Amino acid sequence: MSDPVRTGRSAPRTAVVIGGGLAGMLAADVLRPYVAEVTVVDRDALPDGPHARRSLPQAHHAHLLWSGGARVIEALLPGTTERWLAAGARRIPLPTGLVSMSALGWFRRWPEMQFLIACSRDLLDWVIREQVTARPGITVLQRTELLGLQGDAARVSGVRVRGADGDERVLPADLVVDASGRGSRTPDWLRALGSGEVREEKVDSGLAYASRLFRAPAGTAQFPVVNVQADAREPRPGQTATIVPIEGGRWLVTLSGTRGGQPTSAADEFENFARSVRHPIVGELIAHAEPLTDVVVNRSTVNRRRYYEKAADLPEGFVAIGDAVATYNPVYGHGMSVAAQGVLALREALAARGVGAPGLARAVQRAVAGPVSTAWDLATGQDILYPGAIGREPGASARVLRTYVDRLMLTATGRPLVTKALFDVMTLSAPIASLLRPEIALAVLRGPKLPQLPGPPLTTDELRLAKERRGEREPDAAEA
Repeated sequence: MSDPVRTGRSAPRTAVVIGGGLAGMLAADVLRPYVAEVTVVDRDALPDGPHARRSLPQAHHAHLLWSGGARVIEALLPGTTERWLAAGARRIPLPTGLVSMSALGWFRRWPEMQFLIACSRDLLDWVIREQVTARPGITVLQRTELLGLQGDAARVSGVRVRGADGDERVLPADLVVDASGRGSRTPDWLRALGSGEVREEKVDSGLAYASRLFRAPAGTAQFPVVNVQADAREPRPGQTATIVPIEGGRWLVTLSGTRGGQPTSAADEFENFARSVRHPIVGELIAHAEPLTDVVVNRSTVNRRRYYEKAADLPEGFVAIGDAVATYNPVYGHGMSVAAQGVLALREALAARGVGAPGLARAVQRAVAGPVSTAWDLATGQDILYPGAIGREPGASARVLRTYVDRLMLTATGRPLVTKALFDVMTLSAPIASLLRPEIALAVLRGPKLPQLPGPPLTTDELRLAKERRGEREPDAAEA
């Protein structure tokens, strides 16, 4: 293979990454071996530590990095998992460390099948940002606004930016990567270059999130993630409640509700909302915990997908990844994992083709579409069912598949073979098609092997530790 930085050209290759979040930093590191310089452009002043970013309001809410994404990040940046854990994150085995009520019942806490990384989004981002920005050949331009793409309908050749000093300039690039997130303006930028329309699809359930930090009760350092999910088959708004143990001895508690049943920012309503979902366990547990913050609400939760891989005239020299391609209902926790898998697709395409190869842009977008499609189908297949949801109604085949998935979810509450298959897909460690393997289909036909649990499978010790702050009644629970 020819030298990745110089391929007979008079000038070394360069790349620009739009966005300094998780996807952008991973992309910058992947590009580094193939170009002489990578410039990351971000409109924020990036924090020098695990602190909040102004343009990332969703960071206040629960973020679960599923094993399918964590493994990819570890492959891209070896040692990252160890750094997360050293900084206070937890590696939680699934479903062992999960107390979750699905639409069809409580999951049993079987021995480990998959895992998740639990910590704040600020810590997740910081550990990656700290490593990448220390690399030679990577420059970060902070407080810099993207004004548009440079080039024409055939090839993007750079970006136009305005710095914090107000000066405008062009950053030339052999490859531009849009990792700017859900606020990406790429369709407008491409249109300005004379490129065609990029088809977009939206499914809006009217979801709103409300989150609050609590001091975890003493002795609960190994407490499980606790989650009560909505049931989209019920003719009512979908409401959820989740406790995620994060660094610093804290619980990040996130509530959600679709159109007609959203939570509010009122602190005196927070616990009552948590008690009002399909099971009151989260509300009962936080009654014993000390609030540390006010309630923060976020309503930017529309599922939106842009089909770059199907665009008729996508220019060379430009690719989009992460939330710039698709965003999902955050309740499924797939955004970061899909972004990481998109960066892996970029790395594999670069290794096979090089930065300036014809067809690179389309090859990357097609590869990115794989994990995007899995997450999209999981999110929108449920969200479109809620009252008042806006979007394209599913076809007959999707309705048949939904009936099968309902049966599969029921079976997963009492048959470990099916539980593992489900968690493999939920964590983006396997494609949806794996749920149709003959042995899984046969098990689904047979149904649950064990009776459903009558309540949340918290242990006696977990309940005791969680309620020690006040002498209130124990939540209803069934032993694991």
